[in-house]
Amino acid sequence: MSAHDLPIDLRRALVAVARTPRLLVTTDYDGTISPIVSDPEKAYPHDDAVRALRGLAALPSTAAAVISGRALKDLAALSRLPVEVKLVGSHGSEFDIGFVHEIDPDARDLLATIVEGLHSVASRFDGVRVEAKPASAALHVRNAAPADAEQALDLVRNDLALRPGVQVTEGKAVIELSVVPTDKGKALDVIRHQEAATAAVFFGDDVTDEKAFRSLQGPDVGVKIGDGDTAAEYRVRTSEEVIAALAFLLEERRTWLSGAHVAPIERLTMLASPRSKALVTPDGTITWLCHPEPDSAAVFAHLLGGDAAGHFTIGPTRQALPLSQRYVDSTMTVVTRWASLAVIDYLPHDVEAGRTDLTRVITGRASAVVTFAPRPEFGQGQVTLEVEDDGIRVMGFNEPYVLRSPGVRWDITTDGVHQTAHAVVDPTENDIVLELRCGTDDLDEHPAPEVERRAQSEAYWHTWASRLELPPLKPDLMKRSALTLRGLVHGPTGSILAAATTSLPEEIGGVRNWDYRYCWLRDAALTAQALVRVGSLEEAENYLDWVHRVLETVPGPERLHPLYTLAGGPLPPEAVIDSLPGYAGSRPVRVGNAANQQVQLDVFGPIVDLISDLAHSREALGVPHDRALTDRDWELVCSMVTAVERRWFEPDHGIWEIRHAPRHHVYSKVMGWLTVDRALTLAEKFGRTAGEGWAALRDEIAEEVTEKGWNDEVQSFTSAYDGTDLDAATLFIGLTGLVDPQDERFRATVQATERELRSGATVYRYHSDDGLPGAEGGFHLCAAWLVAAYLLVGQRNDAEALFAQLVAAAGPTGLLSEEYDPVAERALGNHPQAYSHIGLLRCAQLLSGAKAMGDRDR
Repeated sequence: MSAHDLPIDLRRALVAVARTPRLLVTTDYDGTISPIVSDPEKAYPHDDAVRALRGLAALPSTAAAVISGRALKDLAALSRLPVEVKLVGSHGSEFDIGFVHEIDPDARDLLATIVEGLHSVASRFDGVRVEAKPASAALHVRNAAPADAEQALDLVRNDLALRPGVQVTEGKAVIELSVVPTDKGKALDVIRHQEAATAAVFFGDDVTDEKAFRSLQGPDVGVKIGDGDTAAEYRVRTSEEVIAALAFLLEERRTWLSGAHVAPIERLTMLASPRSKALVTPDGTITWLCHPEPDSAAVFAHLLGGDAAGHFTIGPTRQALPLSQRYVDSTMTVVTRWASLAVIDYLPHDVEAGRTDLTRVITGRASAVVTFAPRPEFGQGQVTLEVEDDGIRVMGFNEPYVLRSPGVRWDITTDGVHQTAHAVVDPTENDIVLELRCGTDDLDEHPAPEVERRAQSEAYWHTWASRLELPPLKPDLMKRSALTLRGLVHGPTGSILAAATTSLPEEIGGVRNWDYRYCWLRDAALTAQALVRVGSLEEAENYLDWVHRVLETVPGPERLHPLYTLAGGPLPPEAVIDSLPGYAGSRPVRVGNAANQQVQLDVFGPIVDLISDLAHSREALGVPHDRALTDRDWELVCSMVTAVERRWFEPDHGIWEIRHAPRHHVYSKVMGWLTVDRALTLAEKFGRTAGEGWAALRDEIAEEVTEKGWNDEVQSFTSAYDGTDLDAATLFIGLTGLVDPQDERFRATVQATERELRSGATVYRYHSDDGLPGAEGGFHLCAAWLVAAYLLVGQRNDAEALFAQLVAAAGPTGLLSEEYDPVAERALGNHPQAYSHIGLLRCAQLLSGAKAMGDRDR
């Protein structure tokens, strides 16, 4: 039979439970996955049931078990189930074959008495038989005449069943006497604990299964087969329907774990204000929003946990796909449009510290359905909603949250833990304005009209974008990249996020899920440098002020951590949120990042390189020569050189933060050389005094890198001194100028990188073992580096082709995540990623410059 023949409420329950982080699927045996037959030794399981249970047990974060009244050895022999499916016999008292040896002597004597007594009863009636088990014995009366069956059962009930130490379990045409506790519910709980299951499903047909049904709670699903009173919430008629339900659950679970149900990462669109960041899906769901800062806990974590983790959804009452989603030009306002309906989303700018505001405007000529499900602190705790005339108050947390929604009539539902608000609205006569305000209990009307506030927000971005000097190649996409980088800036502190999200996977279903909502010294310097190169200096100046403040917290510049919170403090310990299933089942979901305790000796170079670009840009704008490189900036340059002097010769964890023992990474040494080289250039250009040993240090680093970083065996500069593995970051030995780009060793390194690390439209960081299971996608930033390297070695056609592929990977609103899967042709990793947009902008600048030079030559 088809899954469509199952009750609709059961299908909905199975869809929901299929999305739990760790799922346990359990069933009874006889009458559930096998038919009831007159000869118990011929009760073989349905082939489709075996396939479904095997398939479920093979899925990640999924376990399957059969809990039967049969003896475990008989169950194992008869069921033909693979070892991946756990078997529990004797109504939950047998978890392994050796269980019989755990029964004490008194219990064994009692069991012998029970078996003898049951045989005595069975001998008096035709069709009655005894089944002896390691810790119990059962009297089966299914094949006896009805009157004989009832008389036999009564004999046992009134004698053997009353003896001290005997536990009685009655089922359909059977009574079982055990000398140890037997309880399918307790057995289910044991397996649940072993598997750390966050939800369980149990299918059963007998009265002995009721203990299992009564043990279910919360998101669990119990399914009773046949008639009769039951504690199960759902019911089917036959074992064939059980098979259909198992097959349906298998497909739903597999689909969910593969990510087919979620919005592709590249199609997520970022909203931004100077303080806050949010993501909206292509169909109008606010899927990610943190409060009070972008590196705080999420109010909506739908991105990593589905509806149960919190979302704010708007769509037409008549189900339909959106016609489009786009940014308002030169802003961070997003418009999602259906036929006769549109939603305008933006983050207002006129909010005080500690607030996170989101405004959603519904406009058009069709009614819309609104679902408001806030789940602060990643969905931890209980949320209740109080409806008032002007909106909703979110209760249950120390900090206030409100949704201003005058005129909207809300219906409140509950799942037993959280409440959710639903409404149907009609914007035909007037736009519907919904204002989420986190960090305040103010439901009053804002003194400024919504249209005015939106105009203020959009003017902030439009005015900034109008001053940029963008490359002529793909100008609209370049403007969006610049706006995205600006959107990742945290205005109140000057810090810059590496990405807006945590735990978007580098492999669907994998464990390479990291929190990027912090400020990496390297990433932020490169972001600020990219903005300097398109004519915006403010971000670099504010970021360098932030670095100065961070330096005040460490004993010396060489002790800088690779990353900090947006406020410039230490990160909390890396932790896992077990309650969130992760994007497409990719777990764990992490908050914090243990990389902040690593040694990464490359971080000093990007800071000095940024200061160099900033000083030259100021000079180009007419700033007097003696002020283009400020005293404060020069002080920072000297600090970075000091850090290199003190530590450049040490091994480190490198740019990719590999969680192995430190190595002498070539890229880190190159960045040490870059630090000193740019410092010497700045000193000469702007009349500053270089350190006495700086020039010698630069030469020493260059000599060591070119000698120890090159490997004749692989004909390439390698990832580290002690290996033959390649690393795309090693391209910087030529990109920085440490080695002349025309040097044959650099050309060979470009060829080796293409051969070993490029795959179609992308370039991988490395292919060496990094100690983590699974794989990852290619890095957009690495592809951009190879574009730059192609240009340096004269392979312009290859550079243009790879750039075109990089452009094609951008989502419909122009955003790039961290990585790309060239096989599945989908985005991977946190989103949007600063690195990727830095690379995209740099490629366009280099290709535009190369084209202009070629035009002049002709």
